[in-house]
Amino acid sequence: MTDHVRPLPSYLVNRYHGWKATTYSENKSWYRRLADEGQRPRAMIISCCDSRVHVTSIFGADSGEFFSHRNIANLVPPFNPDGDHHGTSAAVEYAVKSLKVAHLIVLGHSQCGGVAGCHAMCTGHAPELEEKTSFVGTWLNLLRPGFERIKEQSEEGQVRALEKEAVLISLENLMTFPFVKAAVEAGDMTLHGLWHDIGSGGLEQFDPATGAFDQV
Repeated sequence: MTDHVRPLPSYLVNRYHGWKATTYSENKSWYRRLADEGQRPRAMIISCCDSRVHVTSIFGADSGEFFSHRNIANLVPPFNPDGDHHGTSAAVEYAVKSLKVAHLIVLGHSQCGGVAGCHAMCTGHAPELEEKTSFVGTWLNLLRPGFERIKEQSEEGQVRALEKEAVLISLENLMTFPFVKAAVEAGDMTLHGLWHDIGSGGLEQFDPATGAFDQV
């Protein structure tokens, strides 16, 4: 069953050796401390799988600072303890109940392919995503309620609006988890919604008082 597995490409091997000889070598004691004492991240960040979204670089974070989870379009499903496999829900549970993070951040971004796919699916332009065999389409159905909220906007701005709806839908779904709701209401944890503009390097945060995303 593993006959198809091959060695790493040489460019990745070379990059690893470069990291080991520089970053690791210069910070050995820090890495050993992380290994011996375990992780104590103050925040969890749920972001998109998109390779252009480099969370640790955006916040200048070191190893051990963020408990990170990435998926298509940075979506969180609603609480649904049905005994099935739930990777995102499991990550949230571990962060809140075991690591007891103080902050839970959902980070969306510009030019999100997953969000664009959801928009295409909801407007009838991506029938392949509506097939029951499409894992991506099934996942993106989580964002359909967001599309219903922005579908009356101008077509030009719908996708960007839907990118921000992906953040809001996730924040709403997070509060359906009893342990998230309890931690928030007890003041032990805060939720944050962010949107990152890849091209400009901008970062916006959701302000519940105004219902809008404002520049950080």
